[in-house]
Amino acid sequence: MVLNESDPVDAETIERLKSALWYSIGQYVDEQCLQQNLNATPQFIGALTELVWTQISNSCLDLENFAKHAGRKVVKTDDVMLLARRSEPLENLLRDYLQKMQAKEGRPAEGAKKGKGRPAVAKGKGKTKQ
Repeated sequence: MVLNESDPVDAETIERLKSALWYSIGQYVDEQCLQQNLNATPQFIGALTELVWTQISNSCLDLENFAKHAGRKVVKTDDVMLLARRSEPLENLLRDYLQKMQAKEGRPAEGAKKGKGRPAVAKGKGKTKQ
């Protein structure tokens, strides 16, 4: 689902999501202002909300395109990691979290050997002449 206002079917849902985002950002900004003895105007909170909304929308579109490019309709972990490649600290944080989740679930980490440890065989049209 691309988050934009041009889709009349989801207009109400989008407004509800934007309102929830505005509320959450407002709560966070208020908390930070109290801790740091600062003030933030409602216009600042509104502008920050629009910035975050735009970033979320762009990220959604990128994730959908990554999945579509891979021939899938579902976004997977690999798509999220591809999106995070622009921010090394974020990528490292997500990779660590993913490894912890996989260890907790008893799944092998990404890149672990599959099968019986046999080396991969190159696919081709037969033997090559030497």
